[in-house]
Amino acid sequence: MVSIVVPVYNAKKYIKDCIDMVCAQTYKDWELILVDDASKDGSADYIEELISSMGKRIRLIRKEKNEGAAAARNTGIDASAGRYIAFLDADDVWKPDKLEKEIAFMEETGAAFAFHSYEFGDENARPTGKVVKVPKELTFRKALSRTIIFTTTVMFDTEKIDMEIIHMPQVPSEDTATWWRILKSGITAYGLNENLAIYRRPAKSLSSNKLVAVERIWFLYRNIANLSVLESIFYFGGWAVRATLRRLF
Repeated sequence: MVSIVVPVYNAKKYIKDCIDMVCAQTYKDWELILVDDASKDGSADYIEELISSMGKRIRLIRKEKNEGAAAARNTGIDASAGRYIAFLDADDVWKPDKLEKEIAFMEETGAAFAFHSYEFGDENARPTGKVVKVPKELTFRKALSRTIIFTTTVMFDTEKIDMEIIHMPQVPSEDTATWWRILKSGITAYGLNENLAIYRRPAKSLSSNKLVAVERIWFLYRNIANLSVLESIFYFGGWAVRATLRRLF
């Protein structure tokens, strides 16, 4: 079974599509764990209405205090019962065969940690044609110059990876920090170079703020990867080039 963890914060306008999308997956052995992070737009009550007749495979966990996406995902991880854990953000899009193809890929490669290609979408999740291709394998050192792993594409096999190491820290870019920590432990991530998701990216989203992105990657180099200043500068150069090319082509 796949446990799908979705952090929810003021995502009422996306949540029905998110639930319907999971229900439409060709792979049917899943549970959906929606973690409401003290939303203020009525997301939790709306979710309760939507899932009331859908059975126990879809669960809502209400957090009393807003603690951010990392804590919400960790709550979902702790509540999961599946062998596989997949992350999905409420506003992103999975193609119908995403789970089926990624699980088959993990079984074929023996991967404990897998991710796949995706396409940028506009604020309405309309594809832009910009597809991010991924490498076959990604080690810790290779990952330092390319923040190519998109959270909504990640899947873990908990029979091959310690549950504790996939919990996310409370730091900027908590997802990348988690991938680096896992890779640094000696695990290799395997990339499925097939576009199975759309990354909804509003024009003024935080991730599109270049200064914020630079500050975050520098923090990760110095505080998560524990690199020296010179090493950080070296890997930053590679990251900047790849990040630019990924958005242009």
